[in-house]
Amino acid sequence: MIADDVVSVPLVEPDAEGVAPDLRRQRQERLLRELVDRLIAAGGLQGQRLVERGVTSGGDVSLDSLGELPTVTKRDLWEHYPHGLRAVPAEDVVCVHGSSGTGGRPTLVPYTAHDVDVWARVMARALGGAGASRRSIVHNAYGYGLFTGGLGVHHGGLRLGATVIPMSGGMTERQIRMLTDLRPDILTCTPSYAIYLGEAMRAGGVTVDSLRAGLFGAEPWTNEMRGQIERLLGLRALDIYGLSEIIGPGVACESLDSGGMLNVAEDHFYVEAVDSDGNPVPDGKPGELVFTTLTKTGMPLLRYRSGDVAVLAGPVPGAPRTLRRMSKLLGRTDDMLVVRGVNVFPTEIEAVLLADERVSPHYLVVEDRRDTARPELRVAVEPAVEVDGERLAADLDGALRERLGITCVVRVLAHGSVPRTEVGKARRFARWTEGEAPLAGIG
Repeated sequence: MIADDVVSVPLVEPDAEGVAPDLRRQRQERLLRELVDRLIAAGGLQGQRLVERGVTSGGDVSLDSLGELPTVTKRDLWEHYPHGLRAVPAEDVVCVHGSSGTGGRPTLVPYTAHDVDVWARVMARALGGAGASRRSIVHNAYGYGLFTGGLGVHHGGLRLGATVIPMSGGMTERQIRMLTDLRPDILTCTPSYAIYLGEAMRAGGVTVDSLRAGLFGAEPWTNEMRGQIERLLGLRALDIYGLSEIIGPGVACESLDSGGMLNVAEDHFYVEAVDSDGNPVPDGKPGELVFTTLTKTGMPLLRYRSGDVAVLAGPVPGAPRTLRRMSKLLGRTDDMLVVRGVNVFPTEIEAVLLADERVSPHYLVVEDRRDTARPELRVAVEPAVEVDGERLAADLDGALRERLGITCVVRVLAHGSVPRTEVGKARRFARWTEGEAPLAGIG
């Protein structure tokens, strides 16, 4: 595993990443007022809600009063499908991205040329924070398409001046061939695929010693999985965060010198953390992330409730980057499990499982609610080495009980029992309410 020594890396945009926080706040306040003026002028849902709250112009608001303004949720976007909350004429839209939704309705997000430029800038910063430069080769194994991952990295790599290899997802044999032949220094993909790729390379006896760092996101992952990825690929594994409603990847990204947290591109995306009632929570306490897009034009959002739970903090003391930071995602408000009165995030389970070196990164958590009076958490794991399955199951049960405060049913399955995927996100959670078990052997 690569050592966790802090390495200072150059700022891609010093005037944005390294500006004094009080000067940044002045700019944020000005941009907030301009945003409110634009929303009211557009006359859409957000403008109407502002007027209903007695806001007639941007001069009526400030960062200190931001928490009094209305929020926007994903349901608002679904209810205004397909054009969402577009705030510009159709001819100003240069591309549309989206994410999956319920009932076959994706969340569609229109981008103007200005928005794409903002996206490229924040992604260039993200890559730069991982040590990438104009001399870098970026192997981009995120999917290209409506999903923002692949094209977000692509835009940022081009903006930085690096060489981008647009591999997209899947085709693992070809991915390994390109890694071997082109010797990139930066890898970008989901953490699930990083594991899949690393295991395929190990099985084939392939070693790529050119990789220095990787940006892995699009799904929550823990520091324990970080260790697994770094051991497999021999690089520094960094987290990147984004959501298509705000811009895509690049909203926040870990850098080599950010102390294990992610720098928020807060000159473009103002972030708050709130509790379930919408009240602000202090730095260091978990809360739902709420984002305001200060510079976005195609579909600007004022106080968008993301559903993602994390902890906020100030910049690393004395570091050149003066940006506020967020922790790795702790979970989502809609994936928190309540089992026998105990609140559990799936990431807490992963942290316990992967802290045990006998456990591979392939696992499945099943919320068993066939008996509604006594729900169970069932956990299927695959061993990383030859083990006594009964002993491993007992040890994991004890560790989970200590961490979560409830007992879990742990099953140790044979290698290959948990499905893998070459594209998209790994399936690590399922609900079982009736019928056959979602995975053989977990019952």
